[in-house]
Amino acid sequence: MISLIIPSYNRPRQLAKCLESVARLEYPREQFEAIVVDDGGEAVLDAVVSSVSSRLDITLLRQAHAGPAAARNTGAAKARGQLLAFLDDDCLPATDWLQSLEKRLAAMPTHGIGGRTLNALPDNPYSSTCQMLVDYLYQYYNADQNRATFFASNNLALPSEGFHAIGGFDANYSHAGGEDRELCDRWWRHGYRMIYAPEALVYHAHALTLRTFWTQQFNYGRGAFRFRCAHSQVNDKRIELEPIRFYLNLLGFPSSQTRGRQAILLSALTLASQLANGAGFFWESISRGRRLQRQAFAI
Repeated sequence: MISLIIPSYNRPRQLAKCLESVARLEYPREQFEAIVVDDGGEAVLDAVVSSVSSRLDITLLRQAHAGPAAARNTGAAKARGQLLAFLDDDCLPATDWLQSLEKRLAAMPTHGIGGRTLNALPDNPYSSTCQMLVDYLYQYYNADQNRATFFASNNLALPSEGFHAIGGFDANYSHAGGEDRELCDRWWRHGYRMIYAPEALVYHAHALTLRTFWTQQFNYGRGAFRFRCAHSQVNDKRIELEPIRFYLNLLGFPSSQTRGRQAILLSALTLASQLANGAGFFWESISRGRRLQRQAFAI
């Protein structure tokens, strides 16, 4: 059995569309279950889940608001499947998504599997920029598809045995951003491997405005700092960043993917994303320093 885990926080309309897509999956109903985890939102999700309950083996769980990492762990703790497939509530899986994951799992039963995510809102420049950033990261970190090192958690499948063996997601990541990268890093450190399965398609319908785009990238920066700190402590090294060419190539990436005014707009938004990311990184470093000072003073 495959357990499909979907965290959700105050997005009932997006969740309804997601579950409709899940209900249309071309996969035997007795072979998978869907688990929705309400992360303490104000929106009542019972009716949304009930609307597909006649077509799916679906469970609704609730927890106090703790973030998507903790919500995924809550779902995984109740899951019955040998494979845990993680999906976000604003994502629409292709009808053969689970079939594609199953085929990869059959070939490499202990590997994690990351699928390909496509932007479902091409007319939204902020959503397009976010997808372009993910595409760039996948090219950089997963150049060898059979030895991939990073996948976003909105299209990720892991054998349940390995997931629980490494302790699941780090619930200390209370915001979206960084928790998936930290999990992938820990997965590798425990001797597991991951493969990229571009045929496992998910469409991401995350509508963004300039404000929400900036907030998202700012939180990604915060998560990046926390990940860098954890990574440096494990490897007993100073905090390290990617080489300068990584960032230069990133800024030029939109021009390699599109042309004209769109390329200019996406390049500008890519630059804005890095400014927001850097601001979040710096803000989290300052906050961490203050926390350490308070702890030292208390001692």
